[in-house]
Amino acid sequence: MIPDWKIVQDYLEILEFPELKGIIFMQTACQAVQHQRGRRQYNKLRNLLKDARHDCVLFANEFQQSCYLPRERGESMEKWQSRSIYSAAVWYYHHCQDRMPIVMVTEDEETIQQYGSDTEGVFVVSFKDYLDNFWPDLKAAHELCESILQSRRERENESQESHGKEYAEHLPLEVLEAGIKSGRYIQGILNVNKHRAQTEAFVRLQGASSKDSDLISDILIHGMKARNRSIHGDVVVVELLPKNEWKGRTTALGESDSDDKASGEAPSEPMPTGRVVGILQKNWRDYVVTFPSKEEVQSQGKNAQKILVTPWDYRIPKIRISTQQAEALQDFRVVVRIDSWESTSMYPNGHFVRVLGRIGDLEGEIATILVENSISVAPFSEAQMCEMPVNTPENPWKVSSEEERERKDLRRTHLVFSIDPRGCEDVDDALSVRALDNGSLELGVHIADVTHFVAPHSYIDIEARTRATTYYLADRRYDMLPSILSADVCSLLGGVDRYAVSVMWELDKTSYEIKKVWYGRTIIQSAYKLFYEAAQELLDGNVHVVDDIPEFRDLDEKSRQAKLDELVWAIGKLTDIARHVRAKRDRCGALELEGVEVRVQLDEKKNIHDLIPKQPLEVHETVAECMILANHWVARKIWESFPHQALLRRHPPPHQEFFSELRECAKAKGFFIDTRSNKTLADSLDNANDPNDPIVNKLLRSMATQAMSNALYFSTGSYAEEEFHHYGLALDKYTHFTSPIRRYSDIIVHRLLMAAISKDKKMESKENLFSNKDLEELCRHINNRNRAAQRSQKQSTELFQCMYFKDKDPETEERCISDGVIYSIRTNGVLVFIPRFGIKGAAYLKNKDGLVISCGPDSHCEWKPGSLQRFQDKITSTTTGGESVRFCLFDHVTVRVSVQASRCHSDTIRLEIIRNEPYVVPDAGLCQQGSLLLKSDLVKEVTRSVEEAQLAQEVTVDVIEEDRQKYCQTKGRSLYTLLEEIRDLALLDVSNSYRI
Repeated sequence: MIPDWKIVQDYLEILEFPELKGIIFMQTACQAVQHQRGRRQYNKLRNLLKDARHDCVLFANEFQQSCYLPRERGESMEKWQSRSIYSAAVWYYHHCQDRMPIVMVTEDEETIQQYGSDTEGVFVVSFKDYLDNFWPDLKAAHELCESILQSRRERENESQESHGKEYAEHLPLEVLEAGIKSGRYIQGILNVNKHRAQTEAFVRLQGASSKDSDLISDILIHGMKARNRSIHGDVVVVELLPKNEWKGRTTALGESDSDDKASGEAPSEPMPTGRVVGILQKNWRDYVVTFPSKEEVQSQGKNAQKILVTPWDYRIPKIRISTQQAEALQDFRVVVRIDSWESTSMYPNGHFVRVLGRIGDLEGEIATILVENSISVAPFSEAQMCEMPVNTPENPWKVSSEEERERKDLRRTHLVFSIDPRGCEDVDDALSVRALDNGSLELGVHIADVTHFVAPHSYIDIEARTRATTYYLADRRYDMLPSILSADVCSLLGGVDRYAVSVMWELDKTSYEIKKVWYGRTIIQSAYKLFYEAAQELLDGNVHVVDDIPEFRDLDEKSRQAKLDELVWAIGKLTDIARHVRAKRDRCGALELEGVEVRVQLDEKKNIHDLIPKQPLEVHETVAECMILANHWVARKIWESFPHQALLRRHPPPHQEFFSELRECAKAKGFFIDTRSNKTLADSLDNANDPNDPIVNKLLRSMATQAMSNALYFSTGSYAEEEFHHYGLALDKYTHFTSPIRRYSDIIVHRLLMAAISKDKKMESKENLFSNKDLEELCRHINNRNRAAQRSQKQSTELFQCMYFKDKDPETEERCISDGVIYSIRTNGVLVFIPRFGIKGAAYLKNKDGLVISCGPDSHCEWKPGSLQRFQDKITSTTTGGESVRFCLFDHVTVRVSVQASRCHSDTIRLEIIRNEPYVVPDAGLCQQGSLLLKSDLVKEVTRSVEEAQLAQEVTVDVIEEDRQKYCQTKGRSLYTLLEEIRDLALLDVSNSYRI
């Protein structure tokens, strides 16, 4: 089957069906998609071509002498494209010696009439006829095809009926490009404010525009008219308005325009304001929507088959689709895809794709989060699983004799051990330290050799590259690699032989300065699989903990003591080395941002049972420093060998203006935060401690985190060396090498390291390295997937928080009342952090009726007529009766937590200040429990409630076990990763982003 350009554009999601294999895509059709449908659609097509499971091919017909057809004078582009594709189809048929019939699929009736009977063996049919004749049982494809056809018919009818234009036409591409080059127009990415989606959007400068323009801020796009049919994420071209038409951002809290009007507050100072004159790249994708209720359908007018559906994402406008199932689908989350947005229409046109699940149902809401973040969790295919090694009792995996010859064998020479959370099974790193005969020390970091089992361009490699990372949600995870690798043959478990990639340093025995470093593939056998608490006890000299270490149980007293002394020395020496490495980074300005250490408690099935907050252990820092050291030295090595095609990780310094709120908040408490460099910032944060309230320092560090730029992967050929620096870690070069089980970036780095080692030995490299251009494209993909992983984790946490509080009466339920800390002032309210639940959110001091908050003598709050006055570090509410109450930064207040339900969007946490004083928990024991424990309880309680509801409906399926079997995923979360992520993402804003 050969689809023409229009089929590829309009029916791509049907062509992605796994049943449709062996499609021949012509170069002409692919280029039409690239130029007319934007980067996202073109990337979907490219991924389809790369996916070996579909067995599709690209035929470069315009570069084949017998197929190339010049465009004739007066011939339209569409006619030439159809003629070129048909000509190539005929050549292809003859090339196959007329043995294999070719079906060219098109929607152009003229093409069907003109070429349908031209060549015997080459059939030209419509897509609907193709499905009817060749795939009569593929019901989902037929339904989707009919939906697309109906949507197209509706658009054509609407176009014929429309007379006036709702929006200005976009300028031609050549005019836009010339305008950008001359500086008249500015290019950037459209970011819609989710709290004021109808009125506020900002264009973030991009490319040449950001370098050549005098602008230092985003450009405000005020109103839908000025947005001119662009959608959140589109790459747009903007024309600045005259300065007298510039507008300001709204500084009030609010989720809609009505909130702003209720606040009665003026916007901030005018800022550069513009209007969209063209779109360079559309960001159209699959959107989760909700159908209107029966009453809303009736109110939409005469044609009930033409429905406006509301996207789950506030930033996306309503979408018009044609359907006869509106009433049946009104209680479901549904996926639609945008097809077009004509200048004559207020809304974009789209078509129905599939149903996800019922509104409010846990599995349906999780599916919504996955679709909204373009996360695919399809099961690992049979072809991919066939590439996996076998490790069964009947056929155990073992080291091959060939690998024994090629690798350095450390099994008898090195004391290797791992330190992980209790019960961890996916161990991807281990450590060693020993004294050498020459008096020096040797430190080793040993990482699971995943690339030995994942060959470049293999089925599993393509899948891992597509996923790019393991996705962690609040109650589940979706692995990048099958569990046979992640939890078995790649896991550096105790007492078994494993392949590793090792970095070993020779150190001076007293100063710990590095003398030389060795990189290579090794064979190791971890002697001990320690958990953090046991390692810390041994470090502290408490040897009674050996009873909890399985490897010591069957030893005689003499052997036990000898091995214990050896292990205690190794842990102590590792800790000393880590202290030295950390001190060296601290002197360079390494930042210690807010982090929380936890104890991971597992049940008998090795699932996470609880996360229990506890005092941080020094051994956590020891392991982390060794991993950072390995990442740094591997970064140096691969850059030295491949200066223009190494994958590194950069963390650019933040813009100073982003620190303004941090500085002002600290000033309110009498602290000075110096943000001129990472060193001065780190020192300032260390000194900003309130002995009476440790939450103050946590919030200041959280604000510093919010001001930071994101760390990003990049190809070294795309940046100057001075831009490689990692601001947060204070290192000149850094990469990710230590977690190849869960990050595809680490797999690439392992391959680069192996190629660098081969280059040093003057051997031919077995690794096919990416060019700078291809590597930069891969880095963009990985960065994008990492952002999607962070968003999905945040959104799933919000989902569980809302489901936890939703069925509780906030007026009577004890857990709905909590202590909160004010950490930011706005014109109509404050932002509050609730340590007990790890929630951040807005608390309004003026409601939609214009009433302001008032506190009586007992500090109880109520709503009364009055006004608000905002200052830098406080806000005052004054009633018309003269009563006044003041809320200052870092004040503790009593907050009621409830849920603001939404049918079309995600539910949100609602915070209400009910007393102007700290909340005292009646049960002192409850007060000692931190937010992470309660968050774990929250997930368990919601999951239990869902399962009980399913049982009540006589649905006796274990959802989590079913997911594990269906998707070949590991249950629970990666435990080492969990600690690392909690450290990185502590105090993450899990309610919403309320930045001005």
